[in-house]
Amino acid sequence: MPEGRYRLSIRESFAASHCLRHYQGKCENLHGHNFEVEVAVEGTELDPKIEFLMDFKELRTRLKEAVAPFDHAHLNEVAPFDLQNPSSENLARHIYARLSPTLPDHVILVAVSVSEKPGQTATYYPG
Repeated sequence: MPEGRYRLSIRESFAASHCLRHYQGKCENLHGHNFEVEVAVEGTELDPKIEFLMDFKELRTRLKEAVAPFDHAHLNEVAPFDLQNPSSENLARHIYARLSPTLPDHVILVAVSVSEKPGQTATYYPG
């Protein structure tokens, strides 16, 4: 059988408000979203006993921990968004930075996507 990679994706949501600084439009005002976060992880090694890359439940738990500071918060008051603009792009990069080091060594975080509403998604991929 040819060697390949396995990819797992999960989604989680959180509710938060924010204001986009310097936007010069409605989104500069206080408003809220039910943010959707999707993460994709990859790896080549399956657990030899259970034959999966990673338990979906474990991955979801780690993602929930990464977004917990944002849930039901005003993002402009939560570090690092007290200094950075709380855009979907910055949220995706920050969630990536929080989640990546918590994963097992054989699992690589490929991308984090953040949606403020259906049909609008910002995705962060490492450089």
